Amino acid sequence: MTKGKRFVFGGLTLDVCLEEPWDFRELLPDEKAIAEKLARGEDIGVIPVPADKLEDLSLNERLTGHAGIKPQRFTLDFSQYAPFEVPVSGAPADFSLTVCSEEPEWLVEAEKEKASWNRVVAVDEVPPFYFGYKLGDRTVYEFFPVQDVSAGLLVIDKDCKEGLYYPRPKIGPRATMFQVNTSLMIMYTFAGAMRGSLLLHSSVIRREGEANLFFGVSGTGKSTHSRLWLTYVKDADLMNDDNPVIRFEDDRLVVYGTPWSGKTLCYRNVKAPVRAMVRLEQAPENTIERLFSLNAYASVIAACSTIRWDRGVMDRIIPIVERIANEVPCWQLRCRPDEEAVRVCKAAIEG
Repeated sequence: MTKGKRFVFGGLTLDVCLEEPWDFRELLPDEKAIAEKLARGEDIGVIPVPADKLEDLSLNERLTGHAGIKPQRFTLDFSQYAPFEVPVSGAPADFSLTVCSEEPEWLVEAEKEKASWNRVVAVDEVPPFYFGYKLGDRTVYEFFPVQDVSAGLLVIDKDCKEGLYYPRPKIGPRATMFQVNTSLMIMYTFAGAMRGSLLLHSSVIRREGEANLFFGVSGTGKSTHSRLWLTYVKDADLMNDDNPVIRFEDDRLVVYGTPWSGKTLCYRNVKAPVRAMVRLEQAPENTIERLFSLNAYASVIAACSTIRWDRGVMDRIIPIVERIANEVPCWQLRCRPDEEAVRVCKAAIEG
């Protein structure tokens, strides 16, 4: 028996199916009430969690009704997706992922020859690690929560519409759910690129109905800067803190909240037109300058969550980023983590 749910965000529809013995963890009454608020786009007070504020993780868990919940064996926690859930209709989804009960015979046999697989990507600087392979007309990813411990395999068809995830035996629900999240993000990258939607590694603050996206290399302080905006700018609210979706609609770039927000647990079903895109860089003084042409393009493309080895994906993403560089105000903010940095940024991007 297979159970399924459908979710919509960033302009795309995705179906998630679970084969027995896997099942969706049922939300508690408080969680359901909070999910309904988030589905309406309400701000429940979740705040960004920079690396030096990890104590606020528990605060955010309480705000989302998620504190202290321990999934049972074979139950997967999709509570972060609940604000984006819609009824399943007869129309096909843009892409789907099935968590399978066991590997098919063809995959078992193929794994015996894994040394000969065509590896196309390896992400292994820090855990969790994953490796991508081309296996005939399929793409296969293997996930490792720690080195040399495989959590499972994701197999994607040649059209990037159907994904099958095969958890390893004895891998628990938390590790499995983490890899399911990763699998869905990878598939969204493929499917989104084909439909004009991009995942961007950034933190998003909204004010007066328009959104500012803050991005930069890991550790530059995206969450910290968003937190400063929430502290010092009246009526600012957090839309997402790690992986929003951007796409052009009606000749304007818009940004969507998603079920993926890093450690900040901000899963609001909300969208807004983009006012500015700001690349952050740590510096001893607070300065900001407008980026144009190639500099704007280089800054934005570096922040896109994409499959850079896949020519088809990149061919779709490049024109979108070129349009952003030409039509959306892009800035470089060199800054300290203080109130003045917010004032300097706000004065420039709001004119």
